[in-house]
Amino acid sequence: MSQFTGYDVAGLIGVTLMLIAYGATVAGKIDVKAWPALLANLIGAVLVLISLGHDFNLSAAVIESAWAVIALVGLIRLALGRR
Repeated sequence: MSQFTGYDVAGLIGVTLMLIAYGATVAGKIDVKAWPALLANLIGAVLVLISLGHDFNLSAAVIESAWAVIALVGLIRLALGRR
């Protein structure tokens, strides 16, 4: 039986964060454009990208990169809107 690596743990934590954020937005618990959802998605995507450093998959890297950029843009817009 193989053991989890640090990359596996990072990826699993990242996926968990993104699923929790998605579930919370669908359930109406948090706003999809609010910082908690955006930050969870950004951190989650970055953690999945880190996990892909061990076992690379191009399609997964593309979607996670896009997910991270979208979340980052949302966070920047929130930060600039509060000035």
